[in-house]
Amino acid sequence: MRSGVIAQKMGMTRVFTDSGEHVPVTVLKLQNCQVIAHRSVEKNGYVAMQLGSGSRKPKNVTKAERGHFAVAKVEPKRRVAEFRVSDDSLIPIGAEITADHFVVGQYVDVTGTSIGKGYAGGMKRWNFGGLRASHGVSISHRSIGSTGGRQDPGKTFKNKKMPGHLGVDRVTTLNLRVVQTDAERGLILVEGSVPGAKGGWILVRDAVKKALPADAPKPGKFRLPESVAAPAQAEAAGQNAPSEGA
Repeated sequence: MRSGVIAQKMGMTRVFTDSGEHVPVTVLKLQNCQVIAHRSVEKNGYVAMQLGSGSRKPKNVTKAERGHFAVAKVEPKRRVAEFRVSDDSLIPIGAEITADHFVVGQYVDVTGTSIGKGYAGGMKRWNFGGLRASHGVSISHRSIGSTGGRQDPGKTFKNKKMPGHLGVDRVTTLNLRVVQTDAERGLILVEGSVPGAKGGWILVRDAVKKALPADAPKPGKFRLPESVAAPAQAEAAGQNAPSEGA
């Protein structure tokens, strides 16, 4: 099980196939999505990775948060999230996950916060049919009608669908196909709509109900920062260098 990523919704556009058909896509952008911390079975009881994306001014971050980011040697992040992974899918702390972490043609599940619509009636919120358009109905065509309470049971049961607040909910959309990726600009184009408004933060992970393509990189596609990559390269060069007695 691989890690997901934190992306920002940039809006919708369309791309054209070789046959001339257009595919509506949502553009998701990775903004320096880095690994901040690991969760282990010994210490936390489960295996996961904590990722951060975006950037914040240090003056707007609490002292405790600054210390947490300093341990990982990354700049303060605007959005932080955890992804459950398997033991062999851990990515080094400080590494930046790139857009080609996902391959073209694979399916992903996306999670975001839906657009708030304020107070809404039963027809808009629950798709009620409303009252009749004739035969004595006046003014109240869009009302919800009876809520089911009479002398027995003498009340309206809890969880009855009624007018109320609509939107600002955590919504997950399953099985969206990846149409294109651009690792240089950090863009992921997925077919169809994604919950949330432009600029909203989206969690993207491998689809649960679809098989992972064989060519998907494992544990993932990422690049190490210079502070981490330089010691690793020096260590590798030292291992490959001939000994003095050779």
